[in-house]
Amino acid sequence: MMTTFLKWLLRFAIASIGLSVAFVLLVYFLLAGSMPDYSGSHEVQGITGPVEIVRDRYAVPHIFGSTDEDVFFGLGFAHAQDRLWQMTLFRRVAYGRLSELFGPETLETDRFMRILDIHGLSVDAFDAQDANTQSALVAYSRGVNAWISIVDNNAFNSGAPEFLIFDDTVRPWEAFDSIAILNLQAIELAGHADREALRARLAATDIGDKLNDLMPSDPGIGLALPFTRIANSESNSQRLVNNSYHDRFAGLKASFSRGASNVWAAAAERTVGGASLLASDPHLNFSAPSIWMLARLELSTGGVIGATIPGMPLVVAGRSNNLGWGITASYVDDQDIFLEQYAPETRRRYLTPEGSADINRRIEVIPIRGQLAEQFETSWTENGPVIPKQYFNLNGTLPRDWFLSLGWTLLSPRNTTMTASMRLMKAKTIDEALEAARLHRAPQLNLLVADSSEIAMQVVGAVPRRSVFHETFGTMPAAGWKQRNRWQGELSFDELPRFRNPQNGFLGNTNNKTVDRPYPDNLSSYWGDVMRFKRLVELFEQRETHTIDSFTSMQLDTQSYAAKILVPEFARSLWHTSETAAVDDATTIRNSALRLLFEWDGNMAENRPEPLIYGAWARAVQRLVVRDDLGSLTSEFASPDPVFLERVFQNIDGAAAWCDIVHTEETENCDEIALLALDEALSQLRVEYGIDTSVWRWGQAHQARHDHRVLGNSAIFSWLFSIRQSVAGGDHTLNMAKMAARGTDPYHSFKGAGFRGIYDFSDPDASLYVISTGQSGHPLSSHYDDQGRLWKIGGYTVMSLDATYARANAVGITVLEPTARR
Repeated sequence: MMTTFLKWLLRFAIASIGLSVAFVLLVYFLLAGSMPDYSGSHEVQGITGPVEIVRDRYAVPHIFGSTDEDVFFGLGFAHAQDRLWQMTLFRRVAYGRLSELFGPETLETDRFMRILDIHGLSVDAFDAQDANTQSALVAYSRGVNAWISIVDNNAFNSGAPEFLIFDDTVRPWEAFDSIAILNLQAIELAGHADREALRARLAATDIGDKLNDLMPSDPGIGLALPFTRIANSESNSQRLVNNSYHDRFAGLKASFSRGASNVWAAAAERTVGGASLLASDPHLNFSAPSIWMLARLELSTGGVIGATIPGMPLVVAGRSNNLGWGITASYVDDQDIFLEQYAPETRRRYLTPEGSADINRRIEVIPIRGQLAEQFETSWTENGPVIPKQYFNLNGTLPRDWFLSLGWTLLSPRNTTMTASMRLMKAKTIDEALEAARLHRAPQLNLLVADSSEIAMQVVGAVPRRSVFHETFGTMPAAGWKQRNRWQGELSFDELPRFRNPQNGFLGNTNNKTVDRPYPDNLSSYWGDVMRFKRLVELFEQRETHTIDSFTSMQLDTQSYAAKILVPEFARSLWHTSETAAVDDATTIRNSALRLLFEWDGNMAENRPEPLIYGAWARAVQRLVVRDDLGSLTSEFASPDPVFLERVFQNIDGAAAWCDIVHTEETENCDEIALLALDEALSQLRVEYGIDTSVWRWGQAHQARHDHRVLGNSAIFSWLFSIRQSVAGGDHTLNMAKMAARGTDPYHSFKGAGFRGIYDFSDPDASLYVISTGQSGHPLSSHYDDQGRLWKIGGYTVMSLDATYARANAVGITVLEPTARR
């Protein structure tokens, strides 16, 4: 009987294994069916002659056609081949149509996008583009639709694996959809409205004069606002900016996340080759696949090569035969929250400087998977769309008959940014590039351009003109019914900062301040990271002349200027204790940690323990310094702010008062807080990594999370779709890898240089490029993460405008032929 049982058990095991293998093979067969063949030949409608898409060894498409429109057709085709799911997902985000596919979990994002009316603005903006840009957008959309048609006619090709999982029907791509994708990038880069609301919430607490330590404001704090006191138990669940890193749809949340970036250039006299060098690495949220995709276009004006965003017929950062260009977020204040007041007689009208006016209203219907569609009303005032108070957590702070509207330069039906970007790609001189930039409206950027002998940087984008009598100087919400608070038009392009051929031969920006003007000409009261800029200048001035290799070293630099400032401040009263006898494990670890930090040069290397100790210590100091003053708002300042902490520990203008814990009878000082924070940080690290600090490694905790936008946190699919890599760098290194600073995995990195490019005009075809994942959006493709492996180790790929180079290394050539007339 036992023998019979074992036989049946063996048969069952074999059958189970066989079924499992069959299931895996079936899944593989279904998924593999959606991988494009890079060597195919297709007859398509919408082109005037043959189009050739040559895929180099990293599957970067080099596109050749007889007209510019045919080339843009080819780019749309290539983008759709590799990133159709990503493109349609971005379109759903922009138009507020996520819930149609994913259900009620994404309603918050859909409502916000409908409120902004990105769809309507994109449709209107198409008519504002010049004829060449309209032709390019139409041709690009035809290319996308040609691939969609091929997918629809192939039973085994779903277009992408995600379409099998979510059963989505792809509607045709419209020319204005590309403008919507561009608008979506502006939303990702915006941040001033959220900061205004946060400042207002802080002003409603007992923080008092400490506010300017935490959120410095160039023009001042403005007049007192009629906000009611915020309770410490306030919920953050409705904030527009979603800080959850474990939400299934965290990658799709509508957010003003404020991008970062580096860009710099050396003029010809500062290079060994005698021609300009330019480096560019924009910093956005990581994802798999990356938002970036490399491409080369052969246009009538010459070749263009660099980083594209699928969904748009643009090389966003790259070079042509004549120019190279890179971008950073300029941090120009392009948003204002306006306090609006209903008219006394009816809630259908609101107050204006001239009396009262009708609120423009529109009914929106959002389809929701699995339940009835939601119908809701959106409204606009003269200042902008009406934003529900809870989006900025101001719902408990305003009188009941007040509401909010959002002023934003993006929200213009005459947005000609697409035309500006198209003209930039075709510009042959710096003068032409700067002239094209006049049409740029949003997002607000620093544009750095270079040719072989000159360099120039220009702030681009529409900038509101604010009154000198503005009640809050644009740093907090202000009464929209008062003329003094309303925008007084826009600054002219010639009023925006421009730098050209500086005497020292260097231009650069790391989101740092670009002007030093008093309000109202200051452009912003909130700027980006100054620490990276200090390190950039330090590295540039270490050499009289530069090469592509020195630029590579700078782009990959992981020394933290912030750490070199903060560690001595934190440890000033502790260095002498590191040699004292240890009485317990806690003292042993503390002494060991201090000895390591004493010798440390601030290099955030992934194979060293010091960056982990510093990162945990700075995070703990930040939290202990602010939490008793801020209460429920503490999470808003979870990331260590080196400028703020330096100010506190050096007691600038009495800022050391932050170190006193107000709820105790004693008066604590900053040295006591530093010790308490160190012990707290080390205690947590000990639990995770053991007692021996010498074997701790920054890379163990600091993982770059290239998560799939939808499936990144899925227990079933994340292993296939998401990419995790240990990385060096930190929040304030040139090679930025920003840590989350909150949640159960606070040291993981969610933002950094998804694209790196370096252009050498002494040898243009030796220029370097890399993205953080790979070209393909298909997880079974060898090109899903092949560049990611290069990116992690600081590698690059060389891309040339010489067609023979691409052909010699091609992994496939796709030929598109115009459909024969019958």
